[in-house]
Amino acid sequence: MSALHTSNLTSLPLIHTGKVRDIYDVDAQHLLIITTDRVSAFDVVMPTPIPTKGELLSRMTRFWMAKTTHILPNQLTNIKPSDVLSANELATLGDRVMVVRKFKPLPVEAIVRGYLVGSGWKDYQQTGTVCGHALPAGLQQAAKLPTPIFTPSTKAAVGDHDENISREQLVSIMGEDKTAQVEKLALAIYQFAADYALPRGIIIADTKFEFGEDENGVMHLIDEVLTPDSSRFWPADQYAVGSNPPSFDKQYIRDYLETLDWGKVAPGPELPAKVVEQTLAKYQEAERLLTA
Repeated sequence: MSALHTSNLTSLPLIHTGKVRDIYDVDAQHLLIITTDRVSAFDVVMPTPIPTKGELLSRMTRFWMAKTTHILPNQLTNIKPSDVLSANELATLGDRVMVVRKFKPLPVEAIVRGYLVGSGWKDYQQTGTVCGHALPAGLQQAAKLPTPIFTPSTKAAVGDHDENISREQLVSIMGEDKTAQVEKLALAIYQFAADYALPRGIIIADTKFEFGEDENGVMHLIDEVLTPDSSRFWPADQYAVGSNPPSFDKQYIRDYLETLDWGKVAPGPELPAKVVEQTLAKYQEAERLLTA
């Protein structure tokens, strides 16, 4: 199957195009999500897709959603894509499709950090804090935090940059009760996943979750969960404090882009075949270790 950069269904109305996902309306209660092979870095969608990445992300999301139902319910349904789409449409999409329940999404990306890296490391170097969390002095890059921390961000439109915000800022957006619920759920899912992944050879340094509410205000896990696109996965046997460890995620793409004279604004540059191949290999290894 060839790579799928953009879907073009005609049988259902397209209601949203995200950085990776195309979302179609099925009926009053359901959506159809197509996880394409698009890849974004620095909040810019690259013109070069990663073949079969969308299928892998869909499989991993279903895997983790099934694993975390003891913590909270999620968007998955028993509706098969073949109940909604024609055989011809499905033939071009493969395993990239999910029919999910329709919820009201919360206006936040619920990021949990277990290690000091990325933008958190940069903030810590400047202020000694990460998104309002005061941390002990003298921590090194990639250090494991005393406890995982909840560091929310805004959900930017395609082409814009997500913005880290403090817990207090999130409270001003959606109230204390809802903020506390999201924080508790995000930390619980992260800790469960981190404990599951470590003996399988993967450190989950950080990750992001998204949540939606049903008509009764019940919180559900939505979008993608603990994939190489939404998480920073490190090989446990190569972890060392003091430097940014190699990773199973799209850090390989970010590292390549950092070598270019590119302003990190759209349009993104084409990715060389080697970068595409190496990125896919890292994604596949993460899936094998976590779901085998």
